[in-house]
Amino acid sequence: MIDVLVVGGGNAALCAALMAREAGASVLLLEASPKAWRGGNSQHTRNLRCMHDAPQDVLVEAYPEEEYWQDLLKVTGGLTDEHLARLVIRASSNCRDWMRRHGVRFQPPLSGALHVARTNAFFMGGGKALVNAYFRSAERLGVQIRYDTPVASVELDGDRFVAVRTEAGERIEAKSCVLASGGFESNREWLREAWGQNERGEWPADNFLIRGTRFNQGVLLKYMIAAGADSIGDPSQGHMVAIDARAPLYDGGICTRIDCVSLGVVVNREAQRFYDEGEDFWPKRYAIWGRLVAQQPGQIAWSVIDQKAVGRFMPPVFPGTQANTLDELARNIGLDEATFVRTVQDYNAACRVGRFDHTALDDCHTEGIAPAKTHWARPIDTAPFYAYPVRPGITFTYLGLKVDETAAVRFGGRASPNLFVAGEMMAGNVLGKGYTAGVGMSIGTAFGRIAGTQAARAAAKNHSKKSPETALAAAH
Repeated sequence: MIDVLVVGGGNAALCAALMAREAGASVLLLEASPKAWRGGNSQHTRNLRCMHDAPQDVLVEAYPEEEYWQDLLKVTGGLTDEHLARLVIRASSNCRDWMRRHGVRFQPPLSGALHVARTNAFFMGGGKALVNAYFRSAERLGVQIRYDTPVASVELDGDRFVAVRTEAGERIEAKSCVLASGGFESNREWLREAWGQNERGEWPADNFLIRGTRFNQGVLLKYMIAAGADSIGDPSQGHMVAIDARAPLYDGGICTRIDCVSLGVVVNREAQRFYDEGEDFWPKRYAIWGRLVAQQPGQIAWSVIDQKAVGRFMPPVFPGTQANTLDELARNIGLDEATFVRTVQDYNAACRVGRFDHTALDDCHTEGIAPAKTHWARPIDTAPFYAYPVRPGITFTYLGLKVDETAAVRFGGRASPNLFVAGEMMAGNVLGKGYTAGVGMSIGTAFGRIAGTQAARAAAKNHSKKSPETALAAAH
């Protein structure tokens, strides 16, 4: 019988598999996707948010625990478990050497991301390179890996893990198990159920795009909640970003994100602004815009800038709609011309331009207009003008399984002795709402490593009474 079974193939699952194997356990990893699409949402990541008290290789200055905690507290509005959040924060300070030992390389941030040079360590080659490095290391260490093997259910004996059953009907036993198979962001029906119907008679989830993998259907999350596992989080909350409306339904990744929001205005289908575009630095606020757009008519909006903003943000993969006048721009994007022009002119008149500095919380703001723009407010008055259509792009959902510092799945408050969870399936313990750049990888790395270590210990305690023949069959 295999010692540790890991279900999933993203960052958290791989960290768990590697830690369990380093602890001496035999490990089998089941990935739902084909090999070419392995890695879950982690293949689309870029960086890890890291606590550090002094400059460290690719990280400048310092980012102490208390500042990290306050950043997280602000974006979550207090919907976070402080004990677990601080565990993640502290773990982020000492994981990079371990990551390097497994082939991950880091680089200084690109020019379009210098504002996170102090807080985030960027992966050389991005998330795809990271997961490939982990898979190579896992194979070298003897972790068994099976692709195209989605798991449909978990067999339990009370709160004890016994086996999983794959969608193909195969039963696989193990002494312990780590569940790390993601949220339910790719499950359209579950998203519809979570978001419901709005006052306009729309089903907002029908217009959501999925930034990451199509394989995160939430099958095991739903199964475990139905089986009595303790859950946490609001199913309508998640990491949701405003992305280009022309992006593909799945796997658009980071290149479809629209990063010019704070440099202009955002208008909805009725050509009206609806939120402060300059509330805070973009890495702390980019993840609120998907939800904001989801609440607008038709779940569509446009990020509008002028020539002055060009070159100040990471350009998206699709070019913006361009025009030499505001009237022409409105016509080109299908908005009412008079309303659009009035909205922009009212905004321009409200701008109080001081010393513009997009790397600081500057003094360029609006007065006498709602919603206000708190920083980086400059008139949109220099042709050509550009508009980028945006829709909600969901990255991962926050409904998950409740845990403590051991990463054990809990049933009525009682911790399972041999079933653990990591990654998106438990991120809601730390992220009740909101997001700040790189924290998802921090959570997955911290709890993946904890879960793998705990699963190896549990396996060592679990002396199977099955015959060698039965154990061999279960492992294969």
